[in-house]
Amino acid sequence: MMRLAKYIADSGLASRRRAEELIAGGLVTVNGVTISRVGVNVDPQCDRVSVNGQMIEPVARVYLLLNKPRGCLSSVGDPHGRSTVVDLVKDAAARVYPVGRLDLDTEGLLLMTNDGEFMNLMIHPRYHIPKTYQAWVTGMVGDQELEDLRKGIRLEDGMTQPALAKLVRVGNDRSLVELVLYEGRKRQVKRMFKAIGHPVLALKRTALGFLTLQGVAPGKYRRLQDEEVDRLIAMARGT
Repeated sequence: MMRLAKYIADSGLASRRRAEELIAGGLVTVNGVTISRVGVNVDPQCDRVSVNGQMIEPVARVYLLLNKPRGCLSSVGDPHGRSTVVDLVKDAAARVYPVGRLDLDTEGLLLMTNDGEFMNLMIHPRYHIPKTYQAWVTGMVGDQELEDLRKGIRLEDGMTQPALAKLVRVGNDRSLVELVLYEGRKRQVKRMFKAIGHPVLALKRTALGFLTLQGVAPGKYRRLQDEEVDRLIAMARGT
């Protein structure tokens, strides 16, 4: 047995919260009977569930770790025919969506899934899974600038949260800096480095929490193991 709202969410029709709203609104039937109580359980093996008169069935949840290459869009399609991350996972036997996004010229770790609840946990501002980036930036980044990155940078949308920053190496009037963020604002890494006078030349996300790109070549992906998904959910919820 499973909760009706989870059954609807597992069909891919709506998030669990939206599923509860559909139930409360009298738009869901089980075996032809309208259900308006959220806590109802159903048997996936024999109960017939319909939403707005359309029968639904749960679909298998898929969780992928993609190594996004530069020049590939973090979207499901492009009117100009450019390559997207969805093109790279066509053989995954499921329609999946990117969890957040990486800029066109940014490469690295990007999760993809068909689980709406999981996606919300990963990208919602109140959940804090650390994201690790390596950025080649112009000039020589000094100790004070690293400390500024750690304490927070004032951007047009407010101060950034404290971060981890370390200098990896320098050469040819440029620096490689590793930055670990606990929030996810739009183009945040690039804006932070621009604010300290070191524009980004190349950017790569190398880790998300405990997940890394080890064994995953650019343009390739692997499926997350069940225990990895569970660990990510626990990290996001702080449990």
